[in-house]
Amino acid sequence: MGQALIPLSIIYNQKSGFHANHQESVYEKIMTLWSEAGFSIQSFEMGEHAHFQQMMQHVLQRHQQQPQGVVVAAGGDGTLNAVAAYLMHSPIKMGILPLGTFNYVARVLGIPLDLTEAAQVIVAGHTTSVHVARLNQYIYLNNASLGLYPLFIEKRERYNGYWGRLTINAYTSGLDVLIRDRKELKLEVDVDGQRYPVKTPLVFFGNNQLQLQELNLKIAKDAAQGKVAGVVVAKSDKKTLFKLLWQLIRGQLERTPEIYSFAADQVVIHSKAKKLSLAIDGELVQVNPPLKIWVDHAALKVVVPDVTASF
Repeated sequence: MGQALIPLSIIYNQKSGFHANHQESVYEKIMTLWSEAGFSIQSFEMGEHAHFQQMMQHVLQRHQQQPQGVVVAAGGDGTLNAVAAYLMHSPIKMGILPLGTFNYVARVLGIPLDLTEAAQVIVAGHTTSVHVARLNQYIYLNNASLGLYPLFIEKRERYNGYWGRLTINAYTSGLDVLIRDRKELKLEVDVDGQRYPVKTPLVFFGNNQLQLQELNLKIAKDAAQGKVAGVVVAKSDKKTLFKLLWQLIRGQLERTPEIYSFAADQVVIHSKAKKLSLAIDGELVQVNPPLKIWVDHAALKVVVPDVTASF
C-alpha cells in the first residue's frame, strides 16, 4: 500500500497571484514539483472578505488528519497576514511563496524570492516558530501604524490603480500626503505601565527586524527578541515631516531628532476618538480604542530554508 499523500493548500490573492503577474508557467512548474514530492494539492483564491473565513475553515478541515501538511500563502505580506491569523497556535505549518512588492516576511526568514526555489523550500525545508505581534483583534507580521502612514497606504493604492504596483508609488504617495493631508493625533501612550501624553502625526510599530534594520532603527534587535518595537514622531510641522520623508528614503530615520523609538512588553494607546484608522501589514482598518499591542511569542510555524534568520 502506497504512502499517504500530504495535504497542501495554496491560498493566493487574485490581485498579486500568478495570473496577475503573468507567471502561469511558473505555477504549473511548482504544481509538478509538489506533486512529485507527494503532496495532494488544492488551490484557493482569496475573494471577498465575507467568504474568507468560510474558505479558511474548509482549508483547516483538510489538514486535521495525519499527516497535517502545509498551508501555503502565495502573495504579498497582506495575504500572509490573513492566512497566518488562522494558523497561529496550530500544528499546521505555513509555507510562503513571495508575490508581493517588498516581501519582508519572506526575506527575513531567508526564503528565496525566486518562486520555484521558494516552492522547493516547502519540500525540503524545516519548520521554525516565529513571533507574531498583536493589536486588539488583529495581528501584524511586519508593521502597524496610525496617523500619516495609513494615509500613505491609501494614496499608494490609488497610484497603484493608475500606474500599476510600482515601488516608486510608495514614495510619491508619501510626498502627496505630506503636502495635502497632514494631521496630528492626540493620544496617551502607556508603555509597560508608564503613561505619556503624545501629540504626533505618526505612531509606527514594527515586528520585522529586517524592515527595521533597513530603516537603521536600533529597535530592530528588540523586535527580533519578541518585544513591541515602536516609533513616535514628535512634531507635525511641514519642515519636520519633509525631513522625515527624506531620512526615510535614505534609510537614516533614527538620525532625525524628532523621532523617538522604544521597546516594551506591552503598549496601550488611549484616544478620545471613537475609531482610529490604522494600516496593518499594508491593509487599512478601523479600530476602536484603546489599542493594546503585545507580541505572541513563537506563535506561528513556518517552513523555512535550513539556514534562516530569526524572526
